[in-house]
Amino acid sequence: MDQSGILQVVKNSTLVYPDKKKEQATSIGSSKAFQELLNQSQKEPAAFWENVANELVWFEPWKQAISGTLPDFRFFDGGISNPCVNLLDRHIENGAGNRTALIWEGENSESKFYTYNMLLAEVNRFANALKTFGVKKGDCVAVYLPNLTEAFIAVLACFRIGAVYNTIFSGYSEKSLKDRLTNFEPKVIVTADATQRRGNIIPLKEKVDQVIPNIPSIEAVVVVNRLRTDINMQAGRDYWWDEVINKESIHCIPERIEANEPGIVFYTSGTTGKPKGVVHSGMAFVIQNYIYAKYHMDHHDDDVFWCSADIGWLTMHIWGIAGALANGVTTVVYEGAPDYPTKDRFYQIMQKYRVNKLFTAPTALRMLKSMGEETLQKYDLSCLDVISLVGEPFDPETWQWTYEVLGKKQISVNNTWGQTETAGCPIAGAAWLTPMKPGSAGVQFLGADVAIVDDYGNPVEPGTLGNLVIRTPFPMLCRTLWKEPERYYSAYFSKVDGCYFASDLALEDEDGYFWVVGRSDDAFNVAGHRLSTMEMESAVLEVKGVSEVAVIGIPDEIKGEAPVVFVHLSDGHDASDDIREKISNSIIGQIGKIAKPKEIIFTDTLPKTVSGKIMRRLLKEVVVKGTVTGDITGLEDPAMVEQLKQMVTARTKV
Repeated sequence: MDQSGILQVVKNSTLVYPDKKKEQATSIGSSKAFQELLNQSQKEPAAFWENVANELVWFEPWKQAISGTLPDFRFFDGGISNPCVNLLDRHIENGAGNRTALIWEGENSESKFYTYNMLLAEVNRFANALKTFGVKKGDCVAVYLPNLTEAFIAVLACFRIGAVYNTIFSGYSEKSLKDRLTNFEPKVIVTADATQRRGNIIPLKEKVDQVIPNIPSIEAVVVVNRLRTDINMQAGRDYWWDEVINKESIHCIPERIEANEPGIVFYTSGTTGKPKGVVHSGMAFVIQNYIYAKYHMDHHDDDVFWCSADIGWLTMHIWGIAGALANGVTTVVYEGAPDYPTKDRFYQIMQKYRVNKLFTAPTALRMLKSMGEETLQKYDLSCLDVISLVGEPFDPETWQWTYEVLGKKQISVNNTWGQTETAGCPIAGAAWLTPMKPGSAGVQFLGADVAIVDDYGNPVEPGTLGNLVIRTPFPMLCRTLWKEPERYYSAYFSKVDGCYFASDLALEDEDGYFWVVGRSDDAFNVAGHRLSTMEMESAVLEVKGVSEVAVIGIPDEIKGEAPVVFVHLSDGHDASDDIREKISNSIIGQIGKIAKPKEIIFTDTLPKTVSGKIMRRLLKEVVVKGTVTGDITGLEDPAMVEQLKQMVTARTKV
């Protein structure tokens, strides 16, 4: 959402109230009761979190609900439990073992079904297999898989034995894979021979083979034989998934894990170009996402829930693993593109499995909207009850289409805000309980204390844009950065004393609803995937002939934001389709196809301050608005703005 128009959007916004019958059918029964719970969670956070944690299974009680404060804090200190037990065993012991836990669908419509009993058996098999490779509590396991059931099984097996896991997006290039593995240093990596995307075979094991000679920590590679392609299997290092698990017992005693011990490391792009390994506590991650998903989605035992994210992004772990399984629902997992082999594939899956709860990204809804109502009319989606979203600002127009056209005004649309660092969404609504406000990210949620401040940390007036901060800890907030504790403090706690600095610009309106409008640092979101300008610029600078480069994110109707690359060439090099293709290929090769630029613009110079800093804000204004309204007195050459405007007007698209 463009900042220039946000104040008018907020002014024109109105509340949409929940259906009274749906409100009464929620687990808490009324908006008033939820508001009381929300107030209690913020006034008495220790008592609130203790009540939530007591709904789960513990081997030993905690000594103190909350100790410390930002940036160093602990929850349920001394409490012993296991995440996997609370995601699987707990439901089986309560008589739900034969309820369907996972439904897997492939791009070519093949499918698999796992009950909670079946899923636990497979998790135990793989947990035992990891033990045979010497993996023990605290050891690292990397999962480089697409949306396969084996990816879920591997994650849950790590939870069961106390291994620290990291999942890596299967669309990443060899360089991105190598960067993450080098920092993470796993003992075992789980991958597949290949995956299928839009009918194409995408090799995965081949990428792993290219990078792991430089990762000495890796002792074993477990390979899912997904497409039965011809791959190299190195004796003594590489093992087939089926052969490994078939030797193992379906029983595995869960590891005893203290509530604050690390369980997940997830990498997110940083403005330095070096990915940050965000560390989350496994038990705290499960506890908070259990209660958040319960209210964000209004989860019930008979839900069929679909999280459309990829296992390579933390969204799937928050909603499709922790949130869904902790609440005992059935969750759909889809491996493939949402608009292939036909553009209505998304609708096909929803109708086929009678999905009533959907968690997705604004990008997906913009894609569905672009197909038109004629495509939608072919399907019976009367089952749909709740849609929740995260990943990027959600424009009011698409919100209205989602509510009125897709949901026929019979659904709850719950936009949210969260980051890799926050795990779940501390700004959101409760489905059928919180009034909806199109375009807003929602209200301050259970146990969260967020605020909007100026650059000096002072609270700003309602309706004023400022910096989004978190003032007190909650269980699933990140605890440190993997092997970089000092970077953790400098990245998140050096800007505003005593607060987590989200690097997002936002405002709070008169009704207490938050509007998050974009990044305040040099990073942006493409289809919910946070990309670093520095990471992309480094890739462009490797192309011969490139002298300087600046990357910005601009609004995109489908993806939310899309990258635009400004390039200044060295003397003797001219703009051409050949160099344009090399730039695009370098970005794709080092980051992945998600980072493919929407436009590459060649320029004689780039706008800089007198200190030499490139003014990306100015570039974005010129591309989006066609003019510059901000202060340009700090520019080294203010006269070049007119040249830049003329050049952008005549730009050539990729």
